Amino acid sequence: MIALTGIPVIDTPRLRLRGPRVEDFEVFAGFLASPRSAHVGGPVPRVQAWRSFGHLTGHWVLRGYSMFILADRDTDRALGMAGPWFPEGWPEREIGWSIWGEGAEGKGLAHEAATAARLFAYETLGWPTAISLIVQGNARSEALARRMGCMPEGDFVHETFGKSRIFRHPGPEALQ
Repeated sequence: MIALTGIPVIDTPRLRLRGPRVEDFEVFAGFLASPRSAHVGGPVPRVQAWRSFGHLTGHWVLRGYSMFILADRDTDRALGMAGPWFPEGWPEREIGWSIWGEGAEGKGLAHEAATAARLFAYETLGWPTAISLIVQGNARSEALARRMGCMPEGDFVHETFGKSRIFRHPGPEALQ
């Protein structure tokens, strides 16, 4: 099997942010098949989940960055994804996140991962700014964006996801 190489690994107190692996697909597909995925374009059938997983992986090749898999530091079990993201059709570069399993929600893991990913985008990729697109009605993600210091900055309509709010992250200078 061929694996992506050169993807950085970021350790946080509870998580390891790393590149995607084929064994992560089952957890990802389960999430995308569930009603919990409504804010990220789901639920979708397994074949579409595979395409989305390829999009996540291919983004590393085509852009040089992508969402990291956020994995439990002790078990390496995939719990979700978070990271820099800029697929075709997005208005700007984004810091995105999602928690795949219900049991991992409400523990601050998305905040821990997204904060580390934003620091990576600013310090390693040299981004001067970032947004997060949050689909209308996703109150948990809006709360996380606000916790990270983001401010609402308008709306964006995506052909697949519909109406989203744009949340602007504080710039790197504000995080010093």
